[in-house]
Amino acid sequence: MSNIAVIGCGYWGKNLARNFWELKALYTLYDIDEKKLREMKSLYPSVKTANNLPGILSDESIDGIVVATPAQSHYEIAREALIAEKDVFVEKPLALKVNEGKELVSLAAEAGKILMVGHLLEYHPGITKLKEMVSAGELGKINYIYSTRLNLGKFRTEENILWSFAPHDISVILLLLEETPKEVSAHGGSYLSPGIPDVTMTTMDFSNGVKSHIFVSWLHPYKEQKLVIVGDRKMAVFDDVAPRDKLLLFSHRIDWIDRVPVPRKEDAELVDFEMEEPLKVECRHFLDCIQSRKRPKTDGENGLRVLEILDLCQRSLQKKGRVLGFEEAHNRDVFIHETSCVDEPCEIGEGTRIWHYCHIMKGAEIGRNCSIGQNVFVGRGVRIGDNVKVQNNVSVYEGVIIEDDVFCGPSMVFTNVISPRSFISRRKEFEQTLVRRGATIGANATVLCGHTIGRYALIGAGAVVTGDIPDYAIVAGSPAKVIGHACQCGVRLEFDGLSATCSRCGLKFQKDGGIVSSL
Repeated sequence: MSNIAVIGCGYWGKNLARNFWELKALYTLYDIDEKKLREMKSLYPSVKTANNLPGILSDESIDGIVVATPAQSHYEIAREALIAEKDVFVEKPLALKVNEGKELVSLAAEAGKILMVGHLLEYHPGITKLKEMVSAGELGKINYIYSTRLNLGKFRTEENILWSFAPHDISVILLLLEETPKEVSAHGGSYLSPGIPDVTMTTMDFSNGVKSHIFVSWLHPYKEQKLVIVGDRKMAVFDDVAPRDKLLLFSHRIDWIDRVPVPRKEDAELVDFEMEEPLKVECRHFLDCIQSRKRPKTDGENGLRVLEILDLCQRSLQKKGRVLGFEEAHNRDVFIHETSCVDEPCEIGEGTRIWHYCHIMKGAEIGRNCSIGQNVFVGRGVRIGDNVKVQNNVSVYEGVIIEDDVFCGPSMVFTNVISPRSFISRRKEFEQTLVRRGATIGANATVLCGHTIGRYALIGAGAVVTGDIPDYAIVAGSPAKVIGHACQCGVRLEFDGLSATCSRCGLKFQKDGGIVSSL
């Protein structure tokens, strides 16, 4: 039997832990919250508990990692687990960005590891039966599908209702139709938190003529989870909230009398199937895939397809319901000031703003929602992630890679050659500089090439970086030296021995041999 580590002991992680325990596969539980770990330990005394993720990933006794953390951390944890050569089951969504989802699928393929996504409804015995009926032609030609997923709460701030609820319905509709929609649109409303929709209505149109609607809300007076499939022979209703009679078949028909359509209603026919907890079926399937090395029913490609649809729906939502086709996926909402020069081909993500007198060279890649200030140069082959701010008068030369959420202060300097001479070409000697996620580089700082600036590091104004900078480090001076450590939110950390807790956001850290990591 395989050994499973469940990462995250929150609302859904508890259910996963229970099922893997019942399947005699639960080996380790991880959470940064010690109270949650104590509660889980009381339920499963023989199971190991840990709040050190690197330790779990390096444990050779563990075969599979189950990721049940908040959605924004799915990509990073799944990525680290795949790099550690573990099989991975990640709850939906696979990631929050399409490029991250693609990377996970690629990593799994290269490592020969299982990557499975938690699209739970595809493991529901009722949906399995419904799929059999559709495939057998019992409903005839499918014309229309309508899905509702409604409730009061559970409210979230890290993801909107579209990303929280709709993946279930999208995955099932794709399962039933075996086709990707040609275009989508989404409308929604934000009522509890600005910019976080609580209610959305999504339309998907398919090349075979099928149209589907998905209505999701966490501001509804009662719970409802229904799927209605309308065929030209019969109609089916799957009601997941119903205590019994979850799948009904209707043989309604339309008669044309005197050229007028007249509905003929028939009584509902109960469709029997053997019920089993869908999560138990899903967890057992993951264990089977680990043992047999077969491709999961909801593998990484399946999760990526749903992620691409979600991403397109999100863009439609931001464009107030504009209909978007997959061929338009790369036509992003980008602002480029008329004084700037952008050499094609290059990639510039949706929501990015490029201001006065900038030059973006051919082959550069700039992510979504970036701000490129006045008089910025971006060289060929440079890669800049999402949500990056490059302030005025910065040159990002070939060889520089900047990950997501990085801040480059005014007039800071990157280099790409150790010993430049104007009369000697050094193009073959360019050295790579990597700026990891969330780092901040202060005004007028200089970063010599060939080094890595760690995640959430903070480089003081005017500093000269001549070596690698650790994660979370605060450095200053020439040459730059570590003078402290900062939280992801930017607050300086005060260590009590080998541990620290951020005074602003409460994030916990540990120090091991001078290296700081978050718990």
